[in-house]
Amino acid sequence: MNSKKCILTAISHSQPDRIPMDFGSTPVSGIHVLPIYKLRSALGLKNIPVKVIEPYQMLGEIDDELSDILGIDTIGLSGKNNMFGFANENWKEFKTPWEQTILVPGKFPVEKDQNGDYLMFPEGDISQKPSAKMPSDGYFYDAIIRQDAIDESKLDPEDNLEEFGLVNDEELAFWKNQVNQQYNKGKALVAGFGGTGLGDIALVPAIQLKHPKGIRDITEWYISTVTRQDYIHEVFEKQTDIALKNFKKFYDVIGNRIDVVMLCGTDFGTQTSQFCSTETFHNLWFPYYKKMNDWIHQNTEWKTFKHSCGSVEPFIDLFIEAGFDILNPVQINAKGMEPVHLKEQFGDRIVFWGGGVDTQKVLAFGTPQEVEKQVLDNCEIFSKNGGFVFNTVHNIQANVPVQNILAMFNAFKKINSETQL
Repeated sequence: MNSKKCILTAISHSQPDRIPMDFGSTPVSGIHVLPIYKLRSALGLKNIPVKVIEPYQMLGEIDDELSDILGIDTIGLSGKNNMFGFANENWKEFKTPWEQTILVPGKFPVEKDQNGDYLMFPEGDISQKPSAKMPSDGYFYDAIIRQDAIDESKLDPEDNLEEFGLVNDEELAFWKNQVNQQYNKGKALVAGFGGTGLGDIALVPAIQLKHPKGIRDITEWYISTVTRQDYIHEVFEKQTDIALKNFKKFYDVIGNRIDVVMLCGTDFGTQTSQFCSTETFHNLWFPYYKKMNDWIHQNTEWKTFKHSCGSVEPFIDLFIEAGFDILNPVQINAKGMEPVHLKEQFGDRIVFWGGGVDTQKVLAFGTPQEVEKQVLDNCEIFSKNGGFVFNTVHNIQANVPVQNILAMFNAFKKINSETQL
């Protein structure tokens, strides 16, 4: 099987001839720029600056050369603009706080504050107030809350819809060209259209908007899911209506040449519990998720991808009922998320995309031997009868030892009976 066939077989709950793998196709299954550099060095590849393709988390590009060496089966597709609202183009060199020379988009600002922290600005416009900050000893950006005091009498759901709109012809042409370039590479195409992350807390502050209005404070948003549910319903309903119109526009241009759509990155789990009750989820999110999933399944062959960190075991039946085909990142070290239980309880009804190794403890702080054992164990559990795509639990972070990353890839190749790195 080529990569595309292997992925499609696995996500159809059939047994492929090997376990497929994803790295870099989404903003929640990638690798930070620093370990990509270290990985390239360890593999003896040419020393070239790594491109930052997602600057919020400082995720790096896994180019075709590295992707083929590692055996990655996916290619990620995203819009022209990144999460800060400017295009990934006109690349320039940038020296990071950790002294790595990388490539960043031309509008990537290099301004610092009085503490030496790097500032980010919406649309890269330094005349505006900064929307995010990377500490001088940090490895990625944190959103800056720019929430004005909320006047209940003036709250308007339209203000929380400013960043959502119908895709234009230029954007559609960009997507068509992108799909045309990648379609014949024999790998599964994973698309992130945007505009469908209902209440994704990473997106609520609207770091790409110059003057965000509405409810943009993270704390206020969480409070609003309890105290302002009518407001949230109206935001979600209108956002969903826009998304359905955009799905048709995208489908008319690219058809079934993509394989997976990342719909949502909203987190519902903490390490030990959930952000809301299943009743609240069913009332507030479920109807809109189902409407989007239903349209996709009735009109396309796309599979839908739901990301949620944490202890989400109580929600998985609802995710399935809402129509999601795929769950990521499968946080195996959270309460109730034991691999054997997940596979036995849900494995024939939802695809586990992730959970191959624990990034919080084992990959980051374990020995290479511990990494290898966990990869082998989890692959054996999750891959039975298909329904599994190997990935870590969320992105590989900056200071993960390269020896552990190599141990992970080699263990994966070992279980697939492939030549090791």
